Amino acid sequence: MLKSEPIGEIKKPKSVKSKTMSYKIYLYDTDTDCIGSGCLSSSYVQSQLEAAAGQDVEVHISSVGGSAFDAIAIYDLLKKYDGNVTTYVDALAASAASIVAMGGKTVVMSKYALLMIHKPMVGTGGNADELLKDVQMLNIVQARLAQIYMDKTGLDGVTVNSLINAVTWLSADQALDLGFIDQVEDYNPEVSNSIIIKKYVSTAPAVYQRCINKILTNKSNMNIENKELIEKTTSVLDKIMNFFKKVVNKQTITDKGALHHAGELDEGTEVYNDEDMSSPAASDTYTTANGSKVAVQGGQVQKITPPATDPDAEPDADDDDDSTPSDKFKASKKPLDIQNKIQAIKAKLHAQNALLTEAKAALETANIRLKKTREEVKNEIKSDFTPPTDGSKRSNKAKTEPAPFFAPQTILAQNAVRKAVAK
Repeated sequence: MLKSEPIGEIKKPKSVKSKTMSYKIYLYDTDTDCIGSGCLSSSYVQSQLEAAAGQDVEVHISSVGGSAFDAIAIYDLLKKYDGNVTTYVDALAASAASIVAMGGKTVVMSKYALLMIHKPMVGTGGNADELLKDVQMLNIVQARLAQIYMDKTGLDGVTVNSLINAVTWLSADQALDLGFIDQVEDYNPEVSNSIIIKKYVSTAPAVYQRCINKILTNKSNMNIENKELIEKTTSVLDKIMNFFKKVVNKQTITDKGALHHAGELDEGTEVYNDEDMSSPAASDTYTTANGSKVAVQGGQVQKITPPATDPDAEPDADDDDDSTPSDKFKASKKPLDIQNKIQAIKAKLHAQNALLTEAKAALETANIRLKKTREEVKNEIKSDFTPPTDGSKRSNKAKTEPAPFFAPQTILAQNAVRKAVAK
């Protein structure tokens, strides 16, 4: 038999999990608590993870550190948790807090935050034997902490211990480069490939934009967040642009300089003053070498007027040396025709001067190279080797570890760090 449902009652699904909400745990220092005490202890984190019950967890950290043992315990709890764990360095993850940060499957660091690692410390007293035991214990603890950093970054033990020994402060970009974190939170909106490319080619000539749009057809939905890939895309676009320039760029010599354009010069053609075709030609009327008038408005050819001819004009004297017409000294040509010829001659002279200037520069360069002696050519090949200035004959490899970046150098700064990590 079928069971009847109460009228008007709406059945709720048995379990609905939010895809966007995560369980948040905040490990922020207080006036009395740091890593290992109060709401920053391993027992507190354990209770929070039990309450999360398998949900995705976000652990937000802002702490100067504290107990190394509690930090290792929290690290283990985060690593063993069934759900996805993301740790966020919101302001500072120093000392033991940096170990907690390594516990996330994904480690995110604010672009303004800092991460600091250093040697473990202990406040102790007693006789020499007791102090030696403390030294042994601290060395073992450092080895365990170093292993956690090595597992996260993939760096070797020598490098990691060098950073630990030097008390190293890392910015978000430096921590990302070394592998301590997985991404930097910079609060910028997502960047898409199509937006970048459109911005890049927006000032290019229309002919280039049409070619590139054809190449990018059906690829506009490809999102890119990797800066290196974006730079590669820009480099490829540079090569495409240069290729098209070499293939289709042309120039027309006029009385006011060269007009650069893609394809044949015609009405509607975009014209520019430079070879890169980035500066549109000024609005004016240009006369070409054959006497044609090119009217340019807003960087675009509006009209091309061929050279004017006078059907009533008599042939030039140069055309017939044997016969001299009786009206040789009459003004057989209109003033407009004479002006056209003058401007055409100017255009030809401009073109010849440009070629002469280029040839002169090439000859001067060749002449300078020919005058160089063999000794001068040898001296152009220089070594970047710099001999040691201390007179030592030891190999340059026998150097002490370089000073780490963000390591406090002054006594005042070192004391401030000791007080911060001792809390």
